[in-house]
Amino acid sequence: MRSLEGKVVAITGATAGIGRAAAEALVVAGAKVALAGRRSERLEEMQAELGDAVLGVSTDVRDPQDTTNFIDSAVERFGRLDAVVPNAGIGAYGGIMDLTDQQLVDMIETNVSGTVWAVRAAVPHFRSQGDGGDIVIVASVAGLRGAGNEAVYAATKFAQVGLAGGLDRELHTENIRVTVIAPGGVHTEFAMGAGRTEDMPGLANMLRPDNVAHAIVTVLSQPPTMRTLLWSMRHVTEAD
Repeated sequence: MRSLEGKVVAITGATAGIGRAAAEALVVAGAKVALAGRRSERLEEMQAELGDAVLGVSTDVRDPQDTTNFIDSAVERFGRLDAVVPNAGIGAYGGIMDLTDQQLVDMIETNVSGTVWAVRAAVPHFRSQGDGGDIVIVASVAGLRGAGNEAVYAATKFAQVGLAGGLDRELHTENIRVTVIAPGGVHTEFAMGAGRTEDMPGLANMLRPDNVAHAIVTVLSQPPTMRTLLWSMRHVTEAD
């Protein structure tokens, strides 16, 4: 395992859930972390909590220029970029005809376009530094097998998995590693805000954000000669 001391990692969707847990775990591991999110007050709170090891940048990942500004700000502050974690995502629970047009557009723009913009902003820095980098995309098991009442959300996650597969083939010869983390249910604000309620069956059988954060730290700590293409993870009791 390689040390993350002094490594610079940029995370989108960093103010809650998996993103926040990953940021905290990376700081503990010695990394410098740039945080992208739309809730400025949360970014300020995390900066106060985590100190000079983090930089918070208010960012809408649906906007390519906003996302580029975020990545560029990370490099300006910390001097380089070692990894990007496109984690920002939204979902809505309901049948295909139950969701509004805007809900569907927002899922596609945030989950798919937001991932693409983060990658496109990061790759030029990896190339100019000449020593590679890591792209760790937080997707979902829904992107491996589909999910009833989450069809469009699952489609966005399939898109992330497909994007990662193509990027791996395109970039691995430049020592740019691409990994998909595909968790099952994770008990977060995101999960509970997607139309679910606490009394729904199975919600007790969910991963916690720090479980996924551990996976992200582990992937980034792998020797540079090794690449992990897909890490699918679920709570031991979660049903198929």
